[in-house]
Amino acid sequence: MAASEHTVLQFNAPSTVSLSAKVRPLVIFNICDCYVRRPDQAERVIGTLLGSVLPDGTVDIRNSYAVPHTESSEQVALDIEYHHNMLVSHQKVNPKEVIVGWYSTGLGVTGGSALIHDFYSREVPNPVHLTVDTGFRNGEGTIKAYVSVNLSLGDLQLAAQFQEIPLDLRMVEAERLGFDILKTTAVDKLPNDLEGMEVTMERLLALIDDVYKYVDDVVEGRVAADNSIGRFIADTVASLPKLSPPAFDKLVNDSLQDELLLLYLSSITRTQLGLAEKLNTAAQVL
Repeated sequence: MAASEHTVLQFNAPSTVSLSAKVRPLVIFNICDCYVRRPDQAERVIGTLLGSVLPDGTVDIRNSYAVPHTESSEQVALDIEYHHNMLVSHQKVNPKEVIVGWYSTGLGVTGGSALIHDFYSREVPNPVHLTVDTGFRNGEGTIKAYVSVNLSLGDLQLAAQFQEIPLDLRMVEAERLGFDILKTTAVDKLPNDLEGMEVTMERLLALIDDVYKYVDDVVEGRVAADNSIGRFIADTVASLPKLSPPAFDKLVNDSLQDELLLLYLSSITRTQLGLAEKLNTAAQVL
């Protein structure tokens, strides 16, 4: 009786059985900083992971840098030239650090992750995909590592699946304190210049109100007078320039117009650089 032949559906993962990753806290801090400083239209940050593979097979992730990208529901475009330039710059400083994978912010993998992982698979064999939840929901940051596992039907490769691998995040006491502070800091975006000016003016007005209240309490006898505080307030008032209200308004308006002009010029420059990056990426793809 002839033996029957069967086509087996299987996952090809011979090299990922004992694979694990170890990430340094500096990488997490760098990713969170890049996320806070991301462009206004970007929902997440993507970047390259640098490090080395230890003799026991553990991927040691020691450094990272963000890579500009544009992403839509249908496609993802990376700035490949920027990625290669940054890699060359990093290796001039530390030639032992090589590409070990890539990272993205957010919870888990998304639809475009397979396309990006395919690009990094051409850069390095079996890259690690690190995801960092920069939202720190419930005061905890979810950090996971994945590798790609091929799903094949006989000799035909059908698709790829992300498989989670063990991740070791070791910290000394100083790094643990910094990471705990980072988890409790709810900052989604850094304020721009105008927002920073508004916050500063509100804080200044609050301080002036406190000084007014203190002076009124001293005059009314509710608080004992302190000569050192009185001299400090007198020196502060004497250091202010003597300007009439119309002159002060003109000075503030002129400074505000200069600030708006700088914002307008920086916005034009940012738009031009974005168009140049897209055209350069499209030219490389074509």
